[in-house]
Amino acid sequence: MIYLPPVKLDRHILSNEAGPLAQFIKYGIVGVMATCVQTGIFYVLAATCLKCLTADDWAVKLLGLPSVAFTGDEAWYASRGMLASAATAIGFVVANVFCWLMNRWFVFKPGKFRWYVELGFGLMTTLAVVVEVVVSFLVNFFIRKFVIFKG
Repeated sequence: MIYLPPVKLDRHILSNEAGPLAQFIKYGIVGVMATCVQTGIFYVLAATCLKCLTADDWAVKLLGLPSVAFTGDEAWYASRGMLASAATAIGFVVANVFCWLMNRWFVFKPGKFRWYVELGFGLMTTLAVVVEVVVSFLVNFFIRKFVIFKG
C-alpha cells in the first residue's frame, strides 16, 4: 500500500491575495461553477414554471425531467423558443452575479471601483447576452419560417 501524506491546504491560496497562477486556476474553477449554476437554473425553470422541454430532449431522457407533450398545434409550442430564451437569460444573469461574487471574494482583490460599478460591468455583459438571446430567437424564427419550413 502506498502512503500519501495529508495535503496541507494553504489558506492564502483560497484568499484573493493569492498569486497569478492560483488566481488563474481559481478563475477557471469559478467559471465551471458559474456554468453549472446557469445550466442548473435553466433546467429547473425549463422543467417547472417555463415548461419548454419536450419528451425527446436529452436532459428529459437522461435526468428524468418533466416534459410537456404536444401535437405541434398548441400555442405553447410556438412560444417554446421564447420560454427557453427566458430560462437562458435568467440563468445567465444569476450565474453572472454568482461569478462576480466568487471572483470578488476568492480570486481578485476588489479596489479599482466601488462594488456597484464592478457589478455594473458584469451586468453590461448580461445585457449583451440578453440581446444575443433575443436576436438569436428572432433569426431562428425567421430562418425556420421562411427557409426551412413552409410558412
